Amino acid sequence: MRNINEDTITQAVIASMSHCDDERLRTVMTSLVQHLHAFARDVKLTEDEWFHAIRFLTEAGHITDDRRQEFVLLSDTLGLSMLVTTQNHRKPAACTEATVLGPFFVAGAPEYAPGDDIANGAAGAPCFVSGSVVGIDGEPVSGAQLDVWQSDEHGFYDVQHDADPTGRIEPQARGRLRTAADGTFHFRSILAQAYPIPHDGPVGRMLDALGRHPWRPAHLHFWIQADGYEPLITHVFRNGDRYLDSDAVFGVRSSLVVDWNRHEAGIAPDSTRMDVPFYTLDYRFVLNPRKPANPQGDNK
Repeated sequence: MRNINEDTITQAVIASMSHCDDERLRTVMTSLVQHLHAFARDVKLTEDEWFHAIRFLTEAGHITDDRRQEFVLLSDTLGLSMLVTTQNHRKPAACTEATVLGPFFVAGAPEYAPGDDIANGAAGAPCFVSGSVVGIDGEPVSGAQLDVWQSDEHGFYDVQHDADPTGRIEPQARGRLRTAADGTFHFRSILAQAYPIPHDGPVGRMLDALGRHPWRPAHLHFWIQADGYEPLITHVFRNGDRYLDSDAVFGVRSSLVVDWNRHEAGIAPDSTRMDVPFYTLDYRFVLNPRKPANPQGDNK
């Protein structure tokens, strides 16, 4: 592989992978190299621009830890996360649409009983959430696992708060519940508010340079899993939010935008008396049946 020039470098790199035993890996890497090289040729990439890109990725790595994922933010803000989500979760029109996971999901959220307050002290106006999980034919999905999480009224998720002296962060506005036998669920939380994605790092500087804002419209995250059905990762967005048509991560779908109804102080849906105004949200999630495994191992 001597005397390789700008016209022969792409094929040389591809040829170097000819002994890769993983066919899918070879396919992905071949396409990646082809597109990267085509991009560099198309924009006539300069050495200074290339070094700047390397510094950007290095900074993204340095700022990433178990509480902040800068590479997820980068993927989200470039629309790649939503593209991958969309092409991997094509569903019948009757099913609830999927959207991005986002960088603030935390495994092992505390489990709550129906009607519990998952806010756990998070700042925000009270909100009572109810709904149901059904299959595409309307059958109730009993025992479905719902992971739910959201930011507080200041726009921060619990993992963005300071840890206590032991390094622990108290879970707030985050929890795991299960649907009842009739597929219904209900819990108490707080009113969702619009918030900016973390923009004090390289992704934020990129958005500034591109004349873009970092804001996401108010939403509540759901990850729903149930036997016999495809898992669903989605949001429910608050109708009327100013950022619905300019979501920084391109995740809004009209079918996921609903009213969060305001009520004056009085009796809440769980029969408790509220001394302050509160909100209610109701939403029905429709899951897609999981395709049975093919015993032949093919796609026929």
